Amino acid sequence: MLAAAPAILGEVNDKLLWYATRGAGTVSLVLLSAVVALGLLARARVDAPGWPRFLTVALHRDLSLLALVFLALHIVTAVVDPFTHLGITAATVPFGSYYRTVWLGLGTIAVELTVAVVATSLLRHRIGARAWRGVHWLAYAAWPLAVLHGLGTGTDAFTRWMLGITVVCVATVLGAAAWRVLSPGDPLGAERRAAALTASGGGTSR
Repeated sequence: MLAAAPAILGEVNDKLLWYATRGAGTVSLVLLSAVVALGLLARARVDAPGWPRFLTVALHRDLSLLALVFLALHIVTAVVDPFTHLGITAATVPFGSYYRTVWLGLGTIAVELTVAVVATSLLRHRIGARAWRGVHWLAYAAWPLAVLHGLGTGTDAFTRWMLGITVVCVATVLGAAAWRVLSPGDPLGAERRAAALTASGGGTSR
């Protein structure tokens, strides 16, 4: 009995690491989806009178930082998990892992893009609005890579509960993107309409 105790303890620890990795990865996907959706809605200027007060720029920033915390937990637990033996290289070098190389590589890129977005957001007043905005668009690239990473590496990615979470995340972001494009308050849409009116002569005075 005593001889079997270390083996049982090791098996329990391995399972805990697996659950921690999957749990942190799932929470990261949910938070990142919320961050992207809020960013799209803010661009559509739905944060107008009557819009829920808690949906603010501060919430967007706080969710971004929280997503980074869970990403760090996801990476650390995945690196130390004895089942995959990923090592630090797989976590920092895209496509540097022997284990599910493509899917892990996509996850690594997504993490690095997210870190760049958060870091430049914290330094926004130092680097200027134009540079910040250019880097901030990377968040929209990081999100689909994170979704693909989860589908390709998760051993439970196609279970009902996990697939349901993924579908909700995708639907939320796509819904926000549709609102962003179709909203009358879309500043880019307004510019396009004004340009079209000018080109057709409708914007000139008679």
